Amino acid sequence: MSVQSIGRDTIVDGRYRVQSRLGSGGMAEVWSAADSQLGRRVALKLLASRFAADAAFRERFRREASAAAAMQHPNIVSIYDRGEWDGTSYIAMELVEGRTLKQLIQDHGPLAPGPATDLTIEILKALRYAHKRGIVHRDIKPQNVLIDAEGAVKVADFGIAHAGASDMTETGAIVGTVQYISPEQAQGKPVSPRSDLYSVGVVLYELLTGQVPFDGEAPVSIALKQVSQPPVPPSQLEPGIPPALEHVVLRALEKDPARRFADADEFIAALERARRAPPARQVVLEPTPGEPWAPVDEEDRGSRWWVWLLALLVLAALAAGAYYLFAAKRVDVPSVVGKTTSEAADTLHRRGLEVNFVNEVSKHKRGEVISQDPKAGSRAKEGSTVTAHVSAGPGTAPVPQVEGLSQADAEKAVKDAGLNPKVKRTYSDSVAKGKVISSSPGEGEEITKGRTVTLTVSRGPQGVTVPNLVGLSRDDAAAQLSDLGLTPSVTEKESAKDPGTVLSQDPAVGATLDKGASVSLVVAQERPGVPDVTTDNPSQADAEQRLKDAGYKVQVREDPNAPPELAGRVTGQDPAAGERRSTGATVTITVGGAPAAAGPTPSPTPSATP
Repeated sequence: MSVQSIGRDTIVDGRYRVQSRLGSGGMAEVWSAADSQLGRRVALKLLASRFAADAAFRERFRREASAAAAMQHPNIVSIYDRGEWDGTSYIAMELVEGRTLKQLIQDHGPLAPGPATDLTIEILKALRYAHKRGIVHRDIKPQNVLIDAEGAVKVADFGIAHAGASDMTETGAIVGTVQYISPEQAQGKPVSPRSDLYSVGVVLYELLTGQVPFDGEAPVSIALKQVSQPPVPPSQLEPGIPPALEHVVLRALEKDPARRFADADEFIAALERARRAPPARQVVLEPTPGEPWAPVDEEDRGSRWWVWLLALLVLAALAAGAYYLFAAKRVDVPSVVGKTTSEAADTLHRRGLEVNFVNEVSKHKRGEVISQDPKAGSRAKEGSTVTAHVSAGPGTAPVPQVEGLSQADAEKAVKDAGLNPKVKRTYSDSVAKGKVISSSPGEGEEITKGRTVTLTVSRGPQGVTVPNLVGLSRDDAAAQLSDLGLTPSVTEKESAKDPGTVLSQDPAVGATLDKGASVSLVVAQERPGVPDVTTDNPSQADAEQRLKDAGYKVQVREDPNAPPELAGRVTGQDPAAGERRSTGATVTITVGGAPAAAGPTPSPTPSATP
C-alpha cells in the first residue's frame, strides 16, 4: 500500500488507526491516528512513497526521529515511536491541537511587540535546549512552530537537524527554507547554532511586520539577498516597533555570525531588556488635571494667606524635582554616518541615545547612514533621539521608450531617467541602420536607478558572403543563392563538363554583398554534334555550306587517290559525324582530286627496213 492510498481506518504497523490527513511537506505526509496500544491520539508522519526507495531520504527521515526523540522539552514536539511499514518509514509523535505560527500571522497580520516577544522567547527556549545537546535545527520557520489550544509553543520538524556544526548535503543543495535561512546556509557554508538564531530573527521580523525581510520570485534571488542586502529596519514598516526591540531584530539578522547573539540565552536576555526599555523618551508638559478653583470671598482672602504660601512652597518643590528629574545628563553625540542601521543603533544605544531612522533616496549604498541630526560631536540629553537619514538606494525609474530612436537619442533618454546605457549592435532586415531595435530591461520596467540598460542598435541588413558555387549543378547553386537572399543571373557556355554544371561565378567566393544582389553564374552547355557531310559524297561546296551553317570552320584536303568519279566530292571528314565539338571549331573534309590530264600519243619507233 502506498502513502497515497492511505485513508481513514487504515491500520499502520498493526497499531495506529488512521483518522484524518493533517497535511504534507516536502518529503512526508502527516495524519492523525489513534494508538491502539496506549489509547492516545498521535500525529503519524509517513515518508512519501516516491522517497521511500531513496536511501538518502530514508536516512534523513531516520535522523529526524533520532534527533527529536532524544529531546524532551515543553517547547519541542515529542517523538513517541518510529518504524517501517509496507515499504516506507513512519514516525509517531505528539499531536498538537492548534495551528502553526504561519497561520497565526496570516490570520492576524503583524503582532504587537509584547506577544511577538513572548512567542520568540518560547522558540528560543526550545533551541537553547537543542543547542546545548549539540543539535542545530537548520529549518526554523513559522510553519515549523505549533501553538496549541492553551497557547503553548512547540517547535517541530527536526527533519534536517544535524548534530554539531553542519555542512551541505552531498549533492550540494541548500538545506532549509530560503526565506528563513542564514547567509552561511545560502552560501553552502557550515552552519552553527547562530544560524538558527538568524532564522529566529527572520521569524521575529515577520511577527512584527507581517512580512519576511527578503523575498522574491526565484529562490536564487532570495538567497542572494540573504547574503548581500541589509534588511529594511522593521520600524519603517511598522512605526510602533520600539527602538530597543528593533535593535534586537537587526542584531539577530547580522550577516556575520560573529556579530549575532552568541547563543539563545543572550538572545532571550536582549529581548527581556528590550521589553523593559522605555520607548524613545519625549517629555510632554501638560496641565495637571484637577478641580477648578472655587471663588474666594474677600474676607476669607486675608485669613488664608498661609494657603498661598504653602502653594508657593509646593510649586517650588515640584519645580526643583522636575528639574532634577528631567535635566538628564548630557552626552556627546557619536558619529554614525557611514554605518549600517544596525551599527548606528548599537552605537547610539551605547551612549544612552535613541534613534529614529528616516529613509532617503540616495546614491549611497542601501542601508547606509548618510547624515544625522544632531551632528556628531554635539551634546545631547541622554535618552534624546538622534535622527539618522538612511540611504534607501538610488530609487527606481521606468525604462524609457527607446525602440525606433537613433542611438544618440536613446542614450540620452536612458541617462535622463537616471540609468546607464550600454550599446550592442546586431544586423536587422527591418530596422534601419543606427536605430534602436530593443532594450533590456524592456520599456516601462521599473528598475533601480544606476542600473544598466542595454540598447540593441541595428547595423542594417547583414551582408551576405558569397559561397563557392563552381562545380555545383545550376539548380543547387540557384537554391543556395536564394536561401541567402541573393539572385542568380545565369549564362550558358559550351563545355565538355556535364550540362548545367557551374563553370564560373562573379563575384568570387568570399565576397560580401547586400541581400538582393545578383551573382552571375556561367553554366556548362552541351556542345553540338558535327554534321554528316560524307554520306552520299556531297560536293565540296555543299559540305562546306552545311558545316558553316552549323557554326564550324572548314578546312579542305584533297585526296589524289580517289576514284575519278569522286573528283570534287567529299570522301571523308574529321571529326567524324556526330562527334561533339564546340561551335567555331575546325572540321577537315577530304575531297576527291581531279583525274590526271592525258599526254600526247608517243610516235612509234620506226623499225629497220628489212
